[in-house]
Amino acid sequence: MVAKILSACFALLFPDECRVCRRPLSEISRVPVCRDCLNEPAPFEAEHFCSACGAPFANAFPLGAEGRCMMCRLGLRGFDAAYCYGAYDGVLKELVHLFKYGRVTTLARPLGERLALALPRDQRFDFVVPLPMHWRRRWKRGFNQSDLLACEISRRSAIPLVKAVKRIKATEVQAGLSGPRRRKNVLGAFAVTKPSPIQGKRILLVDDVMTTGSTASACAAALKSAGAAHVAVLALARADRRWNSRSVPPALGDGTVLTGASS
Repeated sequence: MVAKILSACFALLFPDECRVCRRPLSEISRVPVCRDCLNEPAPFEAEHFCSACGAPFANAFPLGAEGRCMMCRLGLRGFDAAYCYGAYDGVLKELVHLFKYGRVTTLARPLGERLALALPRDQRFDFVVPLPMHWRRRWKRGFNQSDLLACEISRRSAIPLVKAVKRIKATEVQAGLSGPRRRKNVLGAFAVTKPSPIQGKRILLVDDVMTTGSTASACAAALKSAGAAHVAVLALARADRRWNSRSVPPALGDGTVLTGASS
């Protein structure tokens, strides 16, 4: 009762609105988002998923006998597995944008809570590693959102956090690039700065959004080259790039049609 009275007084004296739905905020909080909007993002749903990279599909046609997509069967993924919480759409997309571009870093805790729900309970990891940002982009933004999410995952899971990788190449922004151009853009962009701790270890690579997986794949490949035994990606949101197998499959960019190409 006291808390409700305090919240009502706070809302009266310092009126503010939810940055997502624009309704008046009625609770005292460091997060400028109402409880309903924070609770709205739901886990990713799809008819079928690749058993390795977790890419969603409308039907099982693109998946092989082991349930893997063509990209995984061709060895075009640098990571061993990928897990995500929800689709990069709707309220979750707005929350991610508010977190990253609106610089509302207090969203790290509630978003980290959602991200932790996607962490598989039957898998063991030795270290949490945040996907690094180039120092120029980090200086411009003021923080690395993957660092904040990785800290939340480390705190909630008691898995030690190690910043073992750095971004050594200032790459072009990935948004708007085709899959092949994304892969080329991040080629050689990462270097492992602390190889000794990760050798022979199982690494959980944390990022905020996975689109085609090119960036995470390049970073994971660097970790694997430095001796990591297993690298899994944990992302808060994933772009839903499902296509109907009855339509024309996407191409790799060189004119080659790839049946079952995943995001």
